[in-house]
Amino acid sequence: MAGERSADDIQREIEQARASLATAVDELAYRTNPKRVVEKTKATLKQKAQTTEGKAVLGGLGVLFAIIVIRKIAKR
Repeated sequence: MAGERSADDIQREIEQARASLATAVDELAYRTNPKRVVEKTKATLKQKAQTTEGKAVLGGLGVLFAIIVIRKIAKR
């Protein structure tokens, strides 16, 4: 019959599916590794901080921090 698969065909498909699943699991493990996520986040933040908008935000945060520190000192 044309629609039937042999045991060898089924075994080959199972082995291919198993290899594909192993690759997918390895990729997920790599992508979700906490150390890698932290390093990637650091790199992304450093890149964004180098843009004009990033520098403006950091400057604004610096001014805000300075104001908070001055207010705390003045309340003493």
